[in-house]
Amino acid sequence: MALRLHQKQALVAEVNEVAQQAHAAVAAEYIGLTAGQLDVLRAKAREGQIYLHVVKNSLAKRAVEGTQFECLTPSLVGPIMLGFALEDPSSVGRVIKDFAKKHPKLVVKSVAMGGVAYGPSDIERLASLPNREEALAMFMGTLKAPIGNFVRLLNEPTAKFVRTLSAVGEAKKAA
Repeated sequence: MALRLHQKQALVAEVNEVAQQAHAAVAAEYIGLTAGQLDVLRAKAREGQIYLHVVKNSLAKRAVEGTQFECLTPSLVGPIMLGFALEDPSSVGRVIKDFAKKHPKLVVKSVAMGGVAYGPSDIERLASLPNREEALAMFMGTLKAPIGNFVRLLNEPTAKFVRTLSAVGEAKKAA
């Protein structure tokens, strides 16, 4: 069933609103996947807080106009599925990459982040980005390292003095 004009406008507005808030996007070709396989992919996308939608190319091009994902426009050719990461930028990359491993008919066409379009091979780089918790842990570790080094530096003269006294005591006992 064909979409009517008001339905198309609503779809373009919805995708544009999601694109305005998204951190990363993936455009993938889904030729040959069954409806059941697409349902599994959609369920995984919902778990990962990813907006996943099959959109006609002309509507997708209009939807990404004026957003940081306008760079995806040249890759919007053929039957395309758009995935937008709403919370964690790497989540869309992980879900699409993992699903494509089991279903090779899902072919990544383009990856976009920060207003720059990358090739299909960069899905691996997007998927390997740390999630929010991992990034915070890395940041806290970076903040904590100088303080820990400073405390060890302050403690070292006292520890060295105690080791020296211990060695002198051992030497006196041996003599």
